[in-house]
Amino acid sequence: MTARRLYLLSVASAAVVGICLGVLLHGRLAARSADALALPALHGEATWGAGVRPAPPVALRDQWGRRVSLARLRGRAATLLFMDSLCREACPVEGRLLAAAIRPLAPRARPHVVVVSVDPAGDTPASIGKAIRKWGLPASTEWLRGTRAQLARVWRAYDITVDPRSSDVVHSTAVYVLDAHGDERAGFVLPFLPGLVRADLRALADGAA
Repeated sequence: MTARRLYLLSVASAAVVGICLGVLLHGRLAARSADALALPALHGEATWGAGVRPAPPVALRDQWGRRVSLARLRGRAATLLFMDSLCREACPVEGRLLAAAIRPLAPRARPHVVVVSVDPAGDTPASIGKAIRKWGLPASTEWLRGTRAQLARVWRAYDITVDPRSSDVVHSTAVYVLDAHGDERAGFVLPFLPGLVRADLRALADGAA
């Protein structure tokens, strides 16, 4: 065997060994990365385990005058939002994003949609119905109303800041995802990806979270 052929054989052997070691190392690193970077079961900016954080009670009348309580809605997931039907900034965006998240879901995975008013003076059955239609929310959306004192108790319980102004109501935005047992499981703030909310609702419907 000539020196050149011996050199080429050595280089080829080293390359094969290098590739094998590289594949082995990549496999080990990938396995470690999968453990270290495992995605959570749910995708909200905040998430909680089952039974860890019961949703504070809410019992108010909706736009049709019916008394609605979160306890009555158990048995299926729910989304809880805080909006103003006359809002021209954050609420239309939030409503449309949630509508986009819900629309593709199978019926069994579709949540109750509950909105708590942040504008007790401005929200009326007519303005609420118009907002629901315009933003694409389900017709069954229950928009809860009450006096400012009644609503303020709910705002405080869910850490929602409301600052009424002459032209608009400035308020913090949040979407709480509740499971069928009435526990808070995920919280999203604007801007959120509809696909992540949808994935969380599917996971709750499938019992995978």
